[in-house]
Amino acid sequence: MGITAIFPGTFDPIHYGHIDIANRGTAIFDNLIVAVYDRPLKSLLFSPEERLSFVRAVFENQPKITVTGYSGLTVDFCQQVGAKVILRGLRVFSDFEHEFRMALANHRLSPEIDVVALVTREQHTFLSSTTVREIALLGGNVSSMVPPVVEAALKRKFHELGDGQTVVPMTALRD
Repeated sequence: MGITAIFPGTFDPIHYGHIDIANRGTAIFDNLIVAVYDRPLKSLLFSPEERLSFVRAVFENQPKITVTGYSGLTVDFCQQVGAKVILRGLRVFSDFEHEFRMALANHRLSPEIDVVALVTREQHTFLSSTTVREIALLGGNVSSMVPPVVEAALKRKFHELGDGQTVVPMTALRD
């Protein structure tokens, strides 16, 4: 059976930093569930269904990775799927503070679930979903930041929304 971990996030959209953390997680855990959260307290560009489809496309050939959506408390989802670990990524110092507080809160709710945080690779330290959305909104090239399926979806979404539709928050709450 082995150790199951979840890698939760909104993935709005998924980018190469997320993908790297998930792939590295498969070297540590027997099973990794990439869990796409459906109701965060922040503005989203893509629907839960769209985000799930991108993440599934990215990991379709990864036998150790399962992709699913979830709502509610992350620790409750862990208990539902039998996960003992929450996998997170750390990019910058402010991520540590946020993740530390979340880990303490999750430990208070479910002491049997641990958090493992992987430090991002240097080439991904600038990446956040907010950065990707803003660059794409302004017509910039995001091909080095996201998989082709996401790049195409970003172009389509901003074309559909038209000019003057700023749906990208200028300050990230947390990606």
